[in-house]
Amino acid sequence: MLNYSEVAIKFILGFICIITQINLSGKGNLAPTNVIDQMQNYVLGGIIGGIIFNENITVLQFFLVLVIWTIVVLVIRFLTNHTRIVKKLVEGSPLKVISNGKIDVKGLTTRGMTASTLMFKLRTAGIEDLKKVKAAVLETNGQLTIIQKGESMINAPLITDGQILEESLDAIGKDDTWLRNEIKDNGYQVNDIYLATYEDNSLKLFPYRSK
Repeated sequence: MLNYSEVAIKFILGFICIITQINLSGKGNLAPTNVIDQMQNYVLGGIIGGIIFNENITVLQFFLVLVIWTIVVLVIRFLTNHTRIVKKLVEGSPLKVISNGKIDVKGLTTRGMTASTLMFKLRTAGIEDLKKVKAAVLETNGQLTIIQKGESMINAPLITDGQILEESLDAIGKDDTWLRNEIKDNGYQVNDIYLATYEDNSLKLFPYRSK
């Protein structure tokens, strides 16, 4: 016979685990914004839904599984935020898919975007003629950021969490040396920068600690 008191305890532990992971990730809900969020939700749902009614798994075992998964998520998030290789492996990187009306077919097919999907996204953005597109960047979440000719460059992030985004530099026609020199002129190093953006043809720095 199902032990409802044990099920209730598992429910409470699962709820606490969800709240804990939301708070530790700095988010206000479980809405996925990247691969880590989706993986976290799928596995956590599988753990809670698959174990909670299994009487062969004790409350202690259930608790330990939740703890292990929470630690795994936190470690992956830490490595993603502080290691460029892991970040690129887990989240991918933005890709410039249109430049002055020319489509990067190889890049789009590599990312699995079909021509019909591309045209749908362009039409959704009000673009009917590719010649009007100065640049289009496929973001890591699958969204397409479009800059039309005559428009200034978007607020492009060049550094996030102390890591240089090479693809964003390429999108604005700059290189790694230029960025490092600009940061050095302001008295910082790359790993001192929480966020660096490029807007209105100027670099804006948001360091972890202001000097």
